[in-house]
Amino acid sequence: MGRRQARQTALQVLFQVDVGQTSLEDAFQASLSLFRLPPADEEFARTLADGVMAHRNRLDAIISQVSHDWRLERMSYVDRNIIRIGLYEMLVDGRVPPSVAINEAVELAKVFGGEDSWRFVNGILGEVARNQGKYIRQVTGRS
Repeated sequence: MGRRQARQTALQVLFQVDVGQTSLEDAFQASLSLFRLPPADEEFARTLADGVMAHRNRLDAIISQVSHDWRLERMSYVDRNIIRIGLYEMLVDGRVPPSVAINEAVELAKVFGGEDSWRFVNGILGEVARNQGKYIRQVTGRS
């Protein structure tokens, strides 16, 4: 459960920052006071949240390109941040294969998103995975 709990923590932190309630560090402190993570999982959660924030504009540009029916601003905070985490894992972090990043994002969407969120998340991330090289270059400048 460790990595999944770390992803959940990163999602909670990014959600709080996205709705403008707090800074990244304050959100981490609040989340970690409620849910203690082992050091390796805490580090992974921080890597995800810090990485998403560092690449947020480029990740959002990709979401906007791929999502034809939903503008970024219309997406729920939860869905938007789950997709950002999945994109970061697929395109920047690279610790897991795209299929794992997509599956983990879909599982987060099933727990935290709306009824059809998981389908939406799966569709966006699946489209990016099919053209992964193009999007890696767009986010990182490398192939």
